[in-house]
Amino acid sequence: MASELDAIVIGGGQAGLASGYYLKKNGLKFMILEAGEHATGSWPNYYDSLKLFSPVRLSSLPGMRISGAATHYPSRNEVIQYLKAYAQRLDLPIRTNQRVIAVEKTENGFSVQAAAGDVYLARTIINATGSFHNPHTPDINGAEVFQGEILHSSAYRNPTRYRGQRVVVVGRGNSAVQIAVELADNSHTSLAVLRPVQLTKTKVLGIDLHFWLRAVGLDTFPFWRFGKKPPIPNSVADLDDYRARLKARKPDQRLMFTSFYAEGVIWPDGTKEPVDTVIFATGYRPNLSYLQPIGALDIEGKPTHKAGISLTVPGLYYVGLEGQRSFASATLRGVGPDAKYVVRKLMRYLKIRNHL
Repeated sequence: MASELDAIVIGGGQAGLASGYYLKKNGLKFMILEAGEHATGSWPNYYDSLKLFSPVRLSSLPGMRISGAATHYPSRNEVIQYLKAYAQRLDLPIRTNQRVIAVEKTENGFSVQAAAGDVYLARTIINATGSFHNPHTPDINGAEVFQGEILHSSAYRNPTRYRGQRVVVVGRGNSAVQIAVELADNSHTSLAVLRPVQLTKTKVLGIDLHFWLRAVGLDTFPFWRFGKKPPIPNSVADLDDYRARLKARKPDQRLMFTSFYAEGVIWPDGTKEPVDTVIFATGYRPNLSYLQPIGALDIEGKPTHKAGISLTVPGLYYVGLEGQRSFASATLRGVGPDAKYVVRKLMRYLKIRNHL
């Protein structure tokens, strides 16, 4: 069993690395536990063609700029290489292949157990795991009899195996549109939506939209201070002529189907259509079951927190939650400010404990 640390960071992706930057900067003794083989979070598991929705100049973690032209939108592989280089250059204390399975309260803080058998003691915890490993797929009537393939976008990689198929992508967000557009080049692809996709220009007056969001303060506006959650974006960045592609019906948009049948789906007008594959790009849900026994979660399994500080477990913090403190939380550009805020609160907590 390791000696007691000031902090354990659970998760070595972008949120965990940003947390590590500020913990190290403030001289704290800590360890980052990453479930995978590399401290790159869920990025290696995303589909091949994924791009960041914000450009290089607005998408870096604290202390190290991501490489590339300021207006370039980094690809999945570029982000992976950036995260690897970030961890190496900052020389952060990271242990890989350490999937956390249990957290317990102790007299001085917490005991954290990994699946590999290792146990860590820490006075505080920053949970920075994200939710990629708990994809959400809605229950649709008839799914059990459908003879085609049903998968979540988390399992999608590239369009090769779907060439020539009839494919339906469920969703209207960035990932749904990006996947459907590339499938439509070689497959008959539809987007099944509850409402039509809304597209947002990536540039206003020749300058990236995210710059304006930051300039007017919306990107980091502290909604939480007013007891509100940041609005969830309901529009898609028009990165690669998506507007033209949707207008050309490649892919087309259709009102969400009502149910499956053996060979395909049934559309709202009652039409039955044979379908080979249905891909649900319907988001993720928190996967923090190891925090349930210490009373950190509500009845839906969501963390009870305010701006990343647990409301029920002193010494427990979060970085990387959607809408945690601002519109940008949980993004590559947003985890840095959140990590800075959380580490400042964590240090204040430790200082108070030291004087007890």
